[in-house]
Amino acid sequence: MRGKSLLTVCLIAIAATVGYRWLPSHYNPFAPLTLDDPPGKLTQFKLRRLTPQACETLLSQANQRALIRTQAVADSAGECPLSNVVRVRDFGPVSLNSSFLASCPLALSSALFVSQQARPLTKAFMGSELTRIEHVGSFACRNIYHRPDARRSEHATAEALDITAFRLANGERVTVLKGWRSAKTQPWLQALLAASCDYYGNGLGPEYNAAHASHFHLGMRGFGLCR
Repeated sequence: MRGKSLLTVCLIAIAATVGYRWLPSHYNPFAPLTLDDPPGKLTQFKLRRLTPQACETLLSQANQRALIRTQAVADSAGECPLSNVVRVRDFGPVSLNSSFLASCPLALSSALFVSQQARPLTKAFMGSELTRIEHVGSFACRNIYHRPDARRSEHATAEALDITAFRLANGERVTVLKGWRSAKTQPWLQALLAASCDYYGNGLGPEYNAAHASHFHLGMRGFGLCR
């Protein structure tokens, strides 16, 4: 019996080794992240464990593929110092109402979210292309909810983006505030927020609390809290 058990263990180990070698990279949690990895928890896991150098490399590739357009920004000092941040100009065919500052993880996660989920979901639910994202900024040197005794907000390190509205190719403009209450647009907005879980640490919307009634807060802290 002992010999049979040992043989079984060896066969399992061999099968696991062979399977690991032939496992597609996007199913392998230890394989490096690529821009073509599909949405899911493994992609989110890989995003969260990126080294600064790996993030910069992927962001550079995303720029080359026109998934995003960023500009280097000098480090800054002060009460809320920033380092290794970029200025996001657009997401390729999806423009912005204004540029915003972003850490590399926020910029890269946003580029993947827009290209892999926001654009396809908009086409599927609304029958029109997503052409513009409107926001109210990413960087603000403040505590959470502006409370003096609270910890620093993700915005203090340019690791969160507050999205307020979307524009479509058919000319329609949908705000989070009004769209969340509309039978026509709520399913689409809910799908967008749910999809953000695969890229950001947290995605907070109108059902989270009254402070988020008018926007989606997409931040890097945590591991997939979306509501």
